[in-house]
Amino acid sequence: MLRRRLSRLFGGDEKRVDSRTIHMGRQPCPATDAFIQPKFCDNRIVSSKYTVWNFLPKNLFEQFRRIANFYFLIIFLVQVIVDTPTSPVTSGLPLFFVITVTAIKQGYEDWLRHKADNEVNKYPVTVLEDGKSPCRKDSEKIKVGDVIEVAAEETFPCDLILLQSSRDDETCFVTTANLDGESNHKTHYTVPDTEKDLESLNATIVCEQPQPDLYKFVGRMHIYRDGQETAVRSLGPENLLLKGATLKNTKRIHGVAVYTGMETKMALNYQGKSQKRSAVEKSINAFLMVYLCLLVGKALVCTALKYVWQSGPGQDEPWYNHKTQKEKDTNLYLKMFTDFLSFMVLFNFIIPVSMYVTVEMQKFLGSFFISWDKDFFDPEIQEGALVNTSDLNEELGQVEYVFTDKTGTLTQNNMEFKECCIDGFQYQDSQTEARGRCTTDGPGGKQPEKAGREKEELFLRALCLCHTVQVKEPRQGGGLDQVDGGVPGVEEQCGFIASSPDEVALVKGAIKYGFKFLGSDSKSMKILNRNKDVEEYELLHVLNFDPVRRRMSVIVKSRSGETLLFCKGADSSIFPRVKQEEVDRIRVHVEHNATDGYRTLCVAYKQLSVKEYERADAGLREARLALQDREEKLMAVYNQVETGMNLVGATAVEDRLQEQAAETMEALQGAGMKVWVLTGDKMETAKSTCYACRLFQRSTELLELTVRTLGGSGRQREERLLELLLEYHKRAVQDAPPTKARVKRSWCAVAQEFGFIVDGATLSLVLNASRYRTLFLQICQNCIAVLCCRMAPLQKAQIVKLVKNSKGSPITLSIGDGANDVSMILEAHVGIGIKGKEGRQAVRNSDYAIPKLKHLKKLLLAHGHLYYIRIAHLVQYFFYKNLCFILPQFLYQFFCGYSQQPLYDAAYLTMYNICFTSMPILAYSLLEQHICIEILMDNATLYRQIAKNSMLRWGPFLYWTALGVFQGLLFFFGAHFLFRNPALQDNGQVFGNWTFGTIVFTVLVFTVTLKLAMDTRHWTWINHFVIWGSLAFYVFFSFFWGGIIWPFLQQQRMYFVFRNMLSSVSAWLVIVLLIVLSLLPDILLVILRPSRSPHPRQMRRCPPPSGTSSIFTLSQAASTHSFSWKEAGSVERWGLPVSQVCSHTPAHDNLFRRVQFWPLNSLQKIPSYMYKECKIRSLPSRRCPTST
Repeated sequence: MLRRRLSRLFGGDEKRVDSRTIHMGRQPCPATDAFIQPKFCDNRIVSSKYTVWNFLPKNLFEQFRRIANFYFLIIFLVQVIVDTPTSPVTSGLPLFFVITVTAIKQGYEDWLRHKADNEVNKYPVTVLEDGKSPCRKDSEKIKVGDVIEVAAEETFPCDLILLQSSRDDETCFVTTANLDGESNHKTHYTVPDTEKDLESLNATIVCEQPQPDLYKFVGRMHIYRDGQETAVRSLGPENLLLKGATLKNTKRIHGVAVYTGMETKMALNYQGKSQKRSAVEKSINAFLMVYLCLLVGKALVCTALKYVWQSGPGQDEPWYNHKTQKEKDTNLYLKMFTDFLSFMVLFNFIIPVSMYVTVEMQKFLGSFFISWDKDFFDPEIQEGALVNTSDLNEELGQVEYVFTDKTGTLTQNNMEFKECCIDGFQYQDSQTEARGRCTTDGPGGKQPEKAGREKEELFLRALCLCHTVQVKEPRQGGGLDQVDGGVPGVEEQCGFIASSPDEVALVKGAIKYGFKFLGSDSKSMKILNRNKDVEEYELLHVLNFDPVRRRMSVIVKSRSGETLLFCKGADSSIFPRVKQEEVDRIRVHVEHNATDGYRTLCVAYKQLSVKEYERADAGLREARLALQDREEKLMAVYNQVETGMNLVGATAVEDRLQEQAAETMEALQGAGMKVWVLTGDKMETAKSTCYACRLFQRSTELLELTVRTLGGSGRQREERLLELLLEYHKRAVQDAPPTKARVKRSWCAVAQEFGFIVDGATLSLVLNASRYRTLFLQICQNCIAVLCCRMAPLQKAQIVKLVKNSKGSPITLSIGDGANDVSMILEAHVGIGIKGKEGRQAVRNSDYAIPKLKHLKKLLLAHGHLYYIRIAHLVQYFFYKNLCFILPQFLYQFFCGYSQQPLYDAAYLTMYNICFTSMPILAYSLLEQHICIEILMDNATLYRQIAKNSMLRWGPFLYWTALGVFQGLLFFFGAHFLFRNPALQDNGQVFGNWTFGTIVFTVLVFTVTLKLAMDTRHWTWINHFVIWGSLAFYVFFSFFWGGIIWPFLQQQRMYFVFRNMLSSVSAWLVIVLLIVLSLLPDILLVILRPSRSPHPRQMRRCPPPSGTSSIFTLSQAASTHSFSWKEAGSVERWGLPVSQVCSHTPAHDNLFRRVQFWPLNSLQKIPSYMYKECKIRSLPSRRCPTST
């Protein structure tokens, strides 16, 4: 690492120029050129964070940057330096435990990274020495300029420029699944006009400096030949083979290394993402500040009262404890400050340092439940869910806004050619004969017409030529590679290779109408026409597709010498570049297809004259040789040549909805989330998808804010924009009746529902002015769904940021499957990637990845709900149990003259949070299911109960704090009442202060542990083991600690204290009585809870046998009667069979709840809260025991 940084620092001109120069094989350059081979980094990959030498200092530095760790370090140093009442071990050991556990976890993770690095760096590769003699080397020894040989199915060890291929057409196929997840074969081309004999090849490569964009590369190769002028060839991404990609369907290739090691595009793309913080962390910090203020307040009160108490006569220096001369000479203010620090140390356990390591372990271990969930496994791709970060598990239960892409997310991105329009005539049938309609057709029985044969063939030739599809070679054993598969039922099962499924669908569509694409090489393309004649075209130029132009073109030359340009793209991109009289015949079909939810593309052509082609050819060659601003120069040439075209027709491709997409969106809305669809598609297509997904209902009034509704231009458009915003704001915000947050959408159908539609152009106007932005946001927040169409990737991120930073800071979630969704995934609080067909860039940059959209429902409604409940209870419980722990210590100072005398033994102080109370809450936070998953999935409204961080607000926090204060007071004064008569043993021996503290501590440990047991709803053997095991361990440890004389202890405070304490019947009575009284509020809360809609955990289901009907629930009211089933349907609450109630309901709940059944015909006699959410349906026969 150091050597690489020094190389970058002193490596010469690389840091001062925008390009690098590489010599083939590092041979001497021709004498005419002055060239010095610069130093480049080696090919070692370093993803690890630590080394053996810097692990300890670097890891400690990073851990002590956390405020809590640094705070306890200061407390520990104070205990070491200042004469404090407690041993430094009491704070040092917990801190050491936290630091050690974290260091071991981070060290293990880094060791795995070292192991992975070594596997890559020691991978054997073949290097051609002097262009001819192959030798095997480790990958890390490759240098820039080396010629590498790669065989089929091998991965490229660095970024290479393709020089030679074993294929006759001078191409090779690669898959980049390791980089972006795209499993389709991509075609790469050799540098044209290079020597076949690499030994005689003498060339230099000038290319851009390393940059992370996988799809951009500019450079040129200078080829030197004896006695000839230097040949210059342009280099682009089609010539670059990326490290991590795999060679496919090609025996071998040779390439020259241009980027190595940490300068490869793969390494540059693996830089860390910005850290996201959850709302729970912010709540923890707020609660910590409260408890820190309590700590400082306690220390100040005790310090002040100490000096008030000592001001009395004889209190400062009693006859039995005279001060030393040194104590008398000590400055009063220094002594007060020292006492203040001592009280801080004595009470510092109110700050739960172990909570951080418990929370970290809970998040890390809890994330495995998502990965292990079998419901997330997709047999199609043989993958399940992926967790890229475990820090945001609880945020899945707090989502308020969902931003989703359309293509590949709501839809399958599995394209099927449906129909086309040629010269205004629609072709719907899959046969060669047309069965369409003309735009002039009337309602009568007029026979459908067809376009002219010449127009038909021109359109089909455009589909067969204007693409980057390659014909896949069949395997030797017959059949096709299953990467993108063959086409069953289509002539001879042709297989096609393309980076976009749209292009494959169009080529397959042309086959249905009689034109078949036979394949291409770097210079020609062949098609089979309707007459079974082979047509060959010379491929002159490919004008690649990009999201800005939204179109692509090819320039070809026919055998007759005609030079043709074929272009296909979005209607908004094609219509302004063709003759307007042709647009009217096609537009109606495009809009109709978009309304049906199809993806549409328009097809145009242009016949180029000799002068036009020569001008375009010169411009393209010049632009492609440029190292600076190559893309801008190419764009200018593209725009110049793609004008004045003739519109031929349009295509319609269907992208079907994802499985259960509508059900998932409906569940999210039922859970109270606002769903926004952000897509680059046209408005009509996206709107149809929103209707299909039930985001828009037929009764929904759509508010449209697009270029079409604005009209005009300039100042007039801005005035119209403000007018529409004010109108929509009045209708959707000002005139809207107040809505109840917990009412489902279908229950409030009386009020008018609004949907909002905005396009990218209008959004640019809105975001550029704050007065528009506020109105726009308020309108959107009062709509049931928002559709943003024609969006650029950056605009998606801007929308997410706008909502994320709005009033209330709502939790946002973005979900997408393509590279254009990465920006919004990174911007949102939670980013979800879908393992779709548009690559894995979204997955790599996401926090969580799922195979299908339908899995989002369980991820949020079940996992998110449970994760939030668990960690919220963990946080509140930690603060509560530490308050119970330290409050008696504070009260004890009022009875010991504020002498800083500890109430508990040092061993108890140390092990309370580490051993005695840590494992039960960790098990609870991993395994608790207060509501079973089936109920959570069936009742989306339960998600609303935990919205807006409801369990970590000040109300619940004050409740837990009040409970801790009550129990702390009860512990101390209950034991103090017992000690009014200190002679509690049979022999009359009195108990001392350590026995008093041990009684308080015993009641404390049992109470907080049993409190957690009462809160547990889902019991497993692990819960039983850790809860009862922790209590047993405390008893065993107390006997063991006090039953042996430890030679390393200067004071044996606890010797036989615990045993003697338990020998007193009064001590037993007080311990049991105080535990019962401490838990009494929870028991009374359950018994005296007023009759209301049952808590979701009370919902349980038991289907009746055939021929009966009933409605039943778990009620707090007791019943002394037995009931039997009556009729066939059942009005029921969702839940588990009655036989499973005990396994999911705490024991104290079962004591006070009975099952009641009512006949269906007496439904009107039942209180409304018992059936207002019930569903009626027919259920299969199953026996269910009656209950009394």
